[in-house]
Amino acid sequence: MAADLRIRLDDLQDPRIAAFLEEHLTDMRRVSPPESVHALDLNGLRQPDIRFWTGWVDGPTGEALVATAALKRLGDGHAELKSMRTAGSLRGQGIAGRMLAHVIAQARALGHARLSLETGSQPFFAPAHALYEKHGFEACGPFGTYIDDPNSRFMTRML
Repeated sequence: MAADLRIRLDDLQDPRIAAFLEEHLTDMRRVSPPESVHALDLNGLRQPDIRFWTGWVDGPTGEALVATAALKRLGDGHAELKSMRTAGSLRGQGIAGRMLAHVIAQARALGHARLSLETGSQPFFAPAHALYEKHGFEACGPFGTYIDDPNSRFMTRML
């Protein structure tokens, strides 16, 4: 499945993206307290300091959206990974790894020296933690406008 993945810079106009991101927000609200949900909605992603990518594969009914990832410019060579999501039914097939590698390469190409992220600390996020560690991310403290939060885990890596 990951071998057939087509990643493209997206303008967030396709209605399938809205539905996909709503599933993401629903999951985040289900496992994290409201004050600890930092996932962005469509309007939050439609900002000039954010680049958004979608991952697509051919499915039985045509092209299917299977993954998303975004890169938010923070300044001073620092960027944040946002909106990493793989369709639940396709997790464990290498799609997230391909998306993450793409965003890391794009961040490097855009001149960023450091890439950081915030994710949940609950057991639900264990596969994400493992993925990020596999790709060279290490624990760090809050960055940007984040504050210390027991429901958040902050990670970073140099590019």
